[in-house]
Amino acid sequence: MPSERRRGAHRADPCHPGSRRAERSHRDPIPLLVRCSGSRACVPDPRIGGSLSGEVLISVLVVDVGTTSVRAAVLRPDGRLEHVTRRATPPSIPFPGLVEIDADALAAAALDAAGECLAAAGPVSAVGIATQRASAVAWDAPSGRALGPGLAWQDLRTAGTCLELQSEGLRLSPNESASKFARLLDDHDPGRRPTTRLGTVDSWIAWHLSRGELHVTDRSNAGLTGLLDDDAGTWRPDLLDRLRIPEELLARLVESTGVAGEASALPGSPPIAGIAGDQQASLVGQGATRPGLAKATFGTGAMLDICVGGRPGFTARGPQGCYPVVAWTAAGAVTWGVEAIMLAAGSAVDWLVEDLGLLASAAESEQLAASAPDTGGAAFVPALLGLGTPQWDFGARGAFLGVSRGVGRAQLARAVLEGIAHSGADLLEAAEVDSGSTPATLRVDGGMSANSVFVQCLADACARPIELSRELEATTQGAGYLAGVGVGLWGGLEELADAWSPRAVVEPSGGDPGRDRWRAALERAKQWYPELTAVRF
Repeated sequence: MPSERRRGAHRADPCHPGSRRAERSHRDPIPLLVRCSGSRACVPDPRIGGSLSGEVLISVLVVDVGTTSVRAAVLRPDGRLEHVTRRATPPSIPFPGLVEIDADALAAAALDAAGECLAAAGPVSAVGIATQRASAVAWDAPSGRALGPGLAWQDLRTAGTCLELQSEGLRLSPNESASKFARLLDDHDPGRRPTTRLGTVDSWIAWHLSRGELHVTDRSNAGLTGLLDDDAGTWRPDLLDRLRIPEELLARLVESTGVAGEASALPGSPPIAGIAGDQQASLVGQGATRPGLAKATFGTGAMLDICVGGRPGFTARGPQGCYPVVAWTAAGAVTWGVEAIMLAAGSAVDWLVEDLGLLASAAESEQLAASAPDTGGAAFVPALLGLGTPQWDFGARGAFLGVSRGVGRAQLARAVLEGIAHSGADLLEAAEVDSGSTPATLRVDGGMSANSVFVQCLADACARPIELSRELEATTQGAGYLAGVGVGLWGGLEELADAWSPRAVVEPSGGDPGRDRWRAALERAKQWYPELTAVRF
């Protein structure tokens, strides 16, 4: 029967037993309630392009700025994304470890994509912004021009500064914005002019959407700068003083959901009402808006986030290597999460394609791996950039182990997918300990979620169902939902948990996933470069 829970297969009915959605087809998204007028709520009917009362279909524009591209789309009340427009904005790498952003080109691409999207979709009721986190931009307020290349979140040129600060008792990572802001000022504005502005990418995009009227950031982004205090209330004066960052150059802290100002650079000047970092937006986009719900995004790397509600009991890295993050803020209240990080996920598949030449494309990994029933005894540790949560071993390196003459291309491809899946299970186990919760399922988006072999391996390694997002990139949906809630189109984020409807659910196959063999392989890959293993951020 289609509604049966079958191991090792996609369930036709994604609803848990007893769910209020049990009779709804998984092919039909559940519309959120839309506040049409006064206290009356209208359920939108996408078939007629409006609500059941015949009113105009309410929509939200989302500007989603990733690491390599900008995406603009219109979110409809039933959760569909339409008129998706992309612009490529790859960073430049002038030297290994240095990753720069052409901030002016990024802003122009965002405005261009948003304009094209609105030209096709028509007026919108609000604008949501989702962006890569921790990247840093410095600009001149009168001209609105960047002072120089922005520093991407991957840029490591400030690692020495962070180690120096660590010796003074100030713990910062080069992947956070704080040391990047200081470096941008030192390089381009050593005098710290009052007309200079500093911001993460959300601040930069909001500035341009508002024609320079808004210099704002939300706490889901500000928390990744390293400059926010432990309670996510204000900027830390001790760090600002040490890094010589005048507070007046930083963005004003605003709610993740709520009107921050007008996007006057767009037709109709719709309100900017939702701002979030990409991973937190994905958490919202996958309806993980109640404590204990979890999502994982598998792209170039991987991030697993669990909504916990109140502040976790640690201020830096938790006992199992997870970080406390602001999931979102609304009406003055902070909702917290914990985040686990994998440094290399999809990039390990790219390595097979671009460097080893074993695959013609990343997509080929699915078909090739499916042709092999197992790895032939081989195991792969995807530590190409070191190990993140829970080990945080920057000296670890990727490794194939157990390779024999019986291992060919198909077995190697499967081993890579299994290794990423095992690392994903490690993230979940660590996040469970640091959050004190045990999610019944894991919601998954990102490019690798389209790979059925990988998803099955992930379900097996995690020993629980994997619920797949309808959108490959739920970040865009999440920013749209935040904006819609911010202007009252939807009643609240709580509705999203009820409205979640995955495109498919993949059950564990019930066999031995090989976790013991994985742990043995992991030990072999650790501490390959002891001097890097000793580095702690």
